[in-house]
Amino acid sequence: MKKLDGELPHIQSHYEDFHTIDWQRDIARDRMRHRFIVKRKHNSIVELLKSTHDAWSGWLCVLLVGISAGAVAGVIDIGAGWMKDLKDGLCPAAFYLNREQCCWSSNDTEFEETLWTDHCDQWKTWPELLGLNEKSAVVGSFIVAYFFYILWSLFFVSLAALFVRTFAPYACGSGIPEIKTILSGFIIRGYLGKWTLTIKSLGMMLTVAAGLSLGKEGPLVHCACCIGNIFSYLFPKYGKNEAKKREILSAASAAGVSVAFGAPIGGVLFSLEEVSYYFPLKTLWRSFFCALVAAFVLRSINPFGNEHLVMFYIDYTRPWILFELVPFVMLGVFGGLIGNIFIKANLRWCQHRKYSRLGQYPITEVLVITLITSVLAFPNKFTRMNSSDLIKLLFTPCGIADEIPLCDYPRNFTNVNEHIQIANAGPGVYQSLGLLILALIFKLVITIFTFGIKVPAGLFIPSLAMGAIIGRVVGVTMEQIAYNYPKWWVFQDACSNSGESCMSPGLYAVVGAAAVLGGVTRMTVSLVVIMFELTGSVNFIVPLMTAIMAAKWVGDALGKKGVYDAHIELNGYPFLDNKEEFPHTTIAADAMRPKRSEPPLAVLTQDTMTVDDIDCLLKSTTHNGFPVVVSRESQYLVGFVTRKDLGLALTNAKRTSEVFENSLVLFHGGHVSTNPAPHAPEPIKLRRVVDLAPVTITDQTPMETVIDMFRKLGLRQVLVTHNGRLLGIITKKDILLHLKEFEDLDPESVLFR
Repeated sequence: MKKLDGELPHIQSHYEDFHTIDWQRDIARDRMRHRFIVKRKHNSIVELLKSTHDAWSGWLCVLLVGISAGAVAGVIDIGAGWMKDLKDGLCPAAFYLNREQCCWSSNDTEFEETLWTDHCDQWKTWPELLGLNEKSAVVGSFIVAYFFYILWSLFFVSLAALFVRTFAPYACGSGIPEIKTILSGFIIRGYLGKWTLTIKSLGMMLTVAAGLSLGKEGPLVHCACCIGNIFSYLFPKYGKNEAKKREILSAASAAGVSVAFGAPIGGVLFSLEEVSYYFPLKTLWRSFFCALVAAFVLRSINPFGNEHLVMFYIDYTRPWILFELVPFVMLGVFGGLIGNIFIKANLRWCQHRKYSRLGQYPITEVLVITLITSVLAFPNKFTRMNSSDLIKLLFTPCGIADEIPLCDYPRNFTNVNEHIQIANAGPGVYQSLGLLILALIFKLVITIFTFGIKVPAGLFIPSLAMGAIIGRVVGVTMEQIAYNYPKWWVFQDACSNSGESCMSPGLYAVVGAAAVLGGVTRMTVSLVVIMFELTGSVNFIVPLMTAIMAAKWVGDALGKKGVYDAHIELNGYPFLDNKEEFPHTTIAADAMRPKRSEPPLAVLTQDTMTVDDIDCLLKSTTHNGFPVVVSRESQYLVGFVTRKDLGLALTNAKRTSEVFENSLVLFHGGHVSTNPAPHAPEPIKLRRVVDLAPVTITDQTPMETVIDMFRKLGLRQVLVTHNGRLLGIITKKDILLHLKEFEDLDPESVLFR
């Protein structure tokens, strides 16, 4: 008989990396903790203060998250704005000012005009700094500007790629697919850590400034969730409970969209519709508060340099007419088609990158894509400018520069003839439309290869830019038709011969942007709210709803999954979408483990296991838990013990009492059923760690019911029985493998890392 003085190998008190949490268990633990605090709060002032702090800790945590998210977003916006202007020139008087701020410091009375021409006396381009006159040395100035544009782009993106690879590999990409998976109950250690937050924030500034076809809005959601994860550890109520922590992460994701677009209400709806898996009413209130605080902090910083919180403030004076619903629906169809083309092409490229040698050279891929982007983007003024600036230009009623006649009506015209001259400016319009169409093709193709590279890369802004281009082209076309044929019955006498157009191409750009983004992401309600908050206009909700619904219907007809769900599937994350139905008629026995060709299920018996037996079981298996049965012969189910609780209970027993390798371990409250040997050691009673009411189903339960249980209850596993006897177990991984059997995909693609 050998005494055990040592301990089991260290067993962590939290979930293992790349494992699924047990929602029901964590929520039950928090409920018991809360009851204990409430019961003791009347004992003393100290206990009352502890109870008050516990009640307000959630609000305090989201307050800190909102303040930090707003501050981080403001710094990122300011830094990205300065870096992107650095590619074109410098402010010699104060190098830390971007172009717009440099021109503000000027006393130039022509500032309103210089704002559209992107030039003022204080700001110097790189050719001017090298002594070249852009009027006399046109070719030389163009070559120098071209060279510095490419050089700065490669420099910025090289830094971003090196930082990501060296310090935080999880800082690449959008982050929203992983955030959705984490909020569904999956553990990815380090994905929401301090280094990821730091490198992703810095990398966003660098990649946006490099001019790549990407945005910082999706990565801002990732950054906000990193902030939420960091602050949750200041409050044990959330830091030590993974299910409760996800309430803070849901609020943080709402704050991320709030600061990304200046859309606090849209952020809350985005968290509810798109990323959150468990969203009780209390989380809704805290998400709203968190998004509000974040928006207020960002407004205080004022990174956009205007009195508006929104990114693309518009003020359309003309109402839309009923006939315009036809082109709006057409824009929705275009959005669904482009979204589907993008998703399928991007997935194919990502699969090629993942399973070929290309994935071994991530920095080289980033540099090559940056070089191609900068070389092809510079000659076209619409692709040369930053995507956010392009969207702002396309959204405005008369936002294109004076020499580019894409305005729906001129500003401050004194006579009708001047308006007619611009409305009939055919060659200029056709030239600008041609450049816009080329910009659309370029952005669609280059974004396919850009999204997924190993730098921070969002998809919202490129999608909005593509949609805004389509919308502007359709809007200008409609404007020309309305101007030349104002008496058509379809215009319902809204158009006249006064020389004014009854169409707003900027509105078409807004609707087109929403349509393409809806086709790519499949968002609906939250996207409508984000768009009218994004533009500051609530008068065009019906056109937005029409286009977004058309985009979703067309996109779903061609492919059910949005881009984020498609990337979740590509990466093999264990995510059960609660929006999809299971149409097949299978039963629990078809999905449970063990299969006939597999070894029998590892179980614990309630009164015949020894310490040595349990040690061997823990060392030889990696299961998250073990069913407890009466005996191996009867297999009648008693309960379930998690691996973590079993290891900790044995470790504590060895610390507090004499434990031998042949000591019996009892998982019930009674006595030993067999006669113990003389001088046998005292048995160890571990009934307290046994879940005596595990979730069980019969082997004939329809799989549709089983999948709904996993989705709605957040189960980690369910035990399968027949007449009370244990037959097997079904885990979340088994559900996913079972779903893959009905698709034309490799079932082994869904694996934990």
